[in-house]
Amino acid sequence: MPTTRPPRRAAVEICVDDVEGALAASAAGADRVELCAALGEGGVTPSAGTLAALSGRAPALAVTVLVRPRGGDFVHSPVELEVVCADVAAARRIVPVAGVAVGPLNPRGRVDRTALDAVVRAAGSAPVTFHRAFDTIADQPAALEELVEAGVARVLTSGGAASAREGTAALRALVEQAAGRIEVVAAGGIRADHVAGLVAATGAPAVHLRAARTVRSLGHRSPTAVSYDDGTRTLTSTEEVAAVVAALTAPAA
Repeated sequence: MPTTRPPRRAAVEICVDDVEGALAASAAGADRVELCAALGEGGVTPSAGTLAALSGRAPALAVTVLVRPRGGDFVHSPVELEVVCADVAAARRIVPVAGVAVGPLNPRGRVDRTALDAVVRAAGSAPVTFHRAFDTIADQPAALEELVEAGVARVLTSGGAASAREGTAALRALVEQAAGRIEVVAAGGIRADHVAGLVAATGAPAVHLRAARTVRSLGHRSPTAVSYDDGTRTLTSTEEVAAVVAALTAPAA
């Protein structure tokens, strides 16, 4: 008789910036991935080739595509918003099962509803995630209501704190406020040694993390580092992903 696995208490989303990382995260048990480029810049929109390569290798994998035209702030000019909406539409064509992650703010540091409404229209039936630009907003409860009104499916947040663990109380309040209308995803400094306790304390239905390990750059031979290669690079850690998944799958004590 097959054994019955205890239910996982929260979904696990891993932030990756390459195809290999996405495949590794999935193999280690992640429920979905957020696909980005240039995580050293805080993440920008991945290339069409990256999207196509992942879609061809893992067509059933749940993927959220970060759509961010540049590093820096989250205030988009009209031209940048045009780029964002075009990239959202392109991502949907290349990866039909994908959702998108965006975070447009206005110059006052609030949700830019005009930009967000345009993105939601461009996304169509694809779920829209508001990324951690949310954590720069002073009035998070009011912003959460705006996201619900706009039709956003998920929001990534640490509760406005330096880490989700430090923002436990605020996260719990946001989850309660959401009341199933939007998925509040705990994000920021999450690790296997505390993720189960965090989920139990906040009620968050999902967690988001960058499970990375540092390795020596391929082909790096010179003892002199250059600005674009300091001799190291990051890869997705299957061990860390598996450990988080295991912590959330284990029976409650």
